[in-house]
Amino acid sequence: RHHKIFTPRFHIKHLQSSSGGLELFGSQTFPNGCTLDGKLYPFGNIERTHNCFRCTCTKDAIRCCSLFHTPTEFDKENCKVVFNEESCNYDVVQKNDPSKECFVYSRVG
Repeated sequence: RHHKIFTPRFHIKHLQSSSGGLELFGSQTFPNGCTLDGKLYPFGNIERTHNCFRCTCTKDAIRCCSLFHTPTEFDKENCKVVFNEESCNYDVVQKNDPSKECFVYSRVG
């Protein structure tokens, strides 16, 4: 899974290893919670954020792990990847008929 650690006044746009490593972004903590992409979340566990992450908010930082897995092996000539916000995952569908799914051989995340 992709992981994020958000700490106050710390900003690195995006770091990711091929093994689904670490992502660091800026955020702020407040007396009543943490902000992530401009949205305030309460302290404690957050099962699902608006952008498909599971997080823990503390007075020091917000730590997050992705709920999605990125497809890596599929028929790239005939298929495309589309993010499904409802399921918080990537769908792989046929380019000429997006209503039909393609087989995915592997995913990372």
